[in-house]
Amino acid sequence: MAKHNDIGTWGEDIACETLIAKGYAITGRNCRIGNYEIDIIAMKGNRIIFVEVKTRSIAYTDPLDAVDAKKISRICHAADAYIRANGISHEAQFDIITVIGTAESHTVEHIPDAFMPSLKTYR
Repeated sequence: MAKHNDIGTWGEDIACETLIAKGYAITGRNCRIGNYEIDIIAMKGNRIIFVEVKTRSIAYTDPLDAVDAKKISRICHAADAYIRANGISHEAQFDIITVIGTAESHTVEHIPDAFMPSLKTYR
């Protein structure tokens, strides 16, 4: 496995530990829906939470910069497809978790309700 994949998997492991410590129940990881992927799917209370995880080994760039409008759109499309395919009636929430560092020393930032899907109207 490529080094960046190892770092990404490690970051997702840390993200899951963080969510579990906060009372979230992990229901899926690396869920593929068509051409889309959701890093972590969790439940807390009456909400289904779709979590995007960004991991960096050094704080050279802000991992949040990688969650741009295009990425948000892809996450929202994936979540919509997942909800429809599974007949889910729970309220949806979109979180971001960033992990920076190494196994020996790292920081974790959890941003609940990091963004809302855009609403489209049709005529």
